[in-house]
Amino acid sequence: MAKETAFSRRSFLKTLGTLSSGIGIAPAVIIPGRAQADQKTLRILQWNHFIPEFDVWFNQVYVKEWGEKNNTRVIVDNVGMTSLHSRAAAEISAQRGHDIFFFLSPPAIYEDHVIDHREIYEECESKYGKPLEIAEKSTYNIKTRKYYGFSDSYVPDPINYRKDLWDDVGIYPDTWEDIRIGGRKIKDKHGIPIGLGLAPELDTNMVLRSIMASFGASVQDTEGRLILKSKQTIEAMKFVKALYRETMTDEVFAWDASSNNRMMLAGRGSLTANAISITRRGESQKIPLADRIWLAKAAKGPVHRIGLNHLMDAYVIWKFAENIEGAKQFLVDYVAQSREVFLKSQFYNFPCYPKAVPDIDQLISHDNQATPPDKYAIFKDVSEWTVNVGFPGYANAATDEIFSKWILPKMFAQASSGKVTLEDALDQGYKEIEPIYQAWSAQGKI
Repeated sequence: MAKETAFSRRSFLKTLGTLSSGIGIAPAVIIPGRAQADQKTLRILQWNHFIPEFDVWFNQVYVKEWGEKNNTRVIVDNVGMTSLHSRAAAEISAQRGHDIFFFLSPPAIYEDHVIDHREIYEECESKYGKPLEIAEKSTYNIKTRKYYGFSDSYVPDPINYRKDLWDDVGIYPDTWEDIRIGGRKIKDKHGIPIGLGLAPELDTNMVLRSIMASFGASVQDTEGRLILKSKQTIEAMKFVKALYRETMTDEVFAWDASSNNRMMLAGRGSLTANAISITRRGESQKIPLADRIWLAKAAKGPVHRIGLNHLMDAYVIWKFAENIEGAKQFLVDYVAQSREVFLKSQFYNFPCYPKAVPDIDQLISHDNQATPPDKYAIFKDVSEWTVNVGFPGYANAATDEIFSKWILPKMFAQASSGKVTLEDALDQGYKEIEPIYQAWSAQGKI
């Protein structure tokens, strides 16, 4: 049960109520408490989690306990991941909606519309120590010194691979060069390709940034200065082009965010980069192929072993929220539930406060659902190879906009398809990205 924490700052904003409708909104989960006269209300917007059991726990168990303890009527709405930003835009436009709003990537673009979440971080740090660097880098603006969100957990992006096929060619997919060589051998011998997206979708956005980082390339430096045009970026693009031509098929140019899942579970792929949604679905649905799909750490490149976080859980409290203090209280108390969050998400949500899950190494070292039971033990050092959007710098409004406009996937797709040269593709991408940085810099946000 949640432990109550008091905040010194009190600033309640009056709103006109919640939006009456929204695309993709599920029926609200309403938790009744004491007499309506003295009862507060807290409205939370969550996504539809990839693990349905998590939503059952969060909506029907945890918020009920928290609501009863805090004499609060908690209303939870769930939307699909593709509806989050359109819903956020609607609430900002109306200046009313939810008290707590959930995002799956750093919500820096909304900084002017949210409170400073510093108090939440400070309270959690006093209880659980410092959060992982990835949390701060995904929710803090070093220019304005404002915490524009709060991250309790993140989702890593390991390599998912067919162990039988890779054993057959005698190669373990530890490095990107291993993946290129082994993927080519498997495709030549078995006709089964690798599946890494080159399309305007979430997983492509992630894996291409991972490859760039592993080659020492990035969109920006540690201070948020644009450095996309570099020898390292060209080398990363050259590698992806070779990887596509030697190991993949044209279908990757038209993928959506679930294409790699379907490919692997249907036995049509030898390797992909994704969260554990592939292995967990295989296990839960008892797909015969599941025991042959194993996990490896993010692949090592010439410079780094880097994997961009697959998802970055980030909550915001709107300035126009009706119950700001209740929202702060809820998020602080929620961190105390990090072990349950980790378990109910079936290891999907890794804690940003590791001390809140002290036995995490033991949990991932022996999982009764997995074959073998230590399949998930590769995550023991996950915080050492998982980084944020905007790495090596902080996430910011520019990186957020670039991410949402699929600029890097388009740039790599143009280069890999051979429609333009590597240099021309990089020039086109840079021409799209440079004015984005200039615009946000002019606003004092980077």
